[in-house]
Amino acid sequence: MQQYVINVTQIEELQTIRNTDELDKLFSKARSVLVGGGTVLLVREHSSGKKEKFDEITTLDDLDGYKKQVYKYLD
Repeated sequence: MQQYVINVTQIEELQTIRNTDELDKLFSKARSVLVGGGTVLLVREHSSGKKEKFDEITTLDDLDGYKKQVYKYLD
């Protein structure tokens, strides 16, 4: 089963600079993985390089909910 990893630190950086094009690309890739039966992992990468998984998305509805949460700060 395929997995796609989203680094939420990167999401936060893209939100800060309002780079919706890159956010759209990330969510498009995540959607493709889910449609293919895979999962999307949300991880936080610390400055030490350590990656910590804190959530897993397995449905398109959950992905859409997360995407809405990310984009609500950009409106």
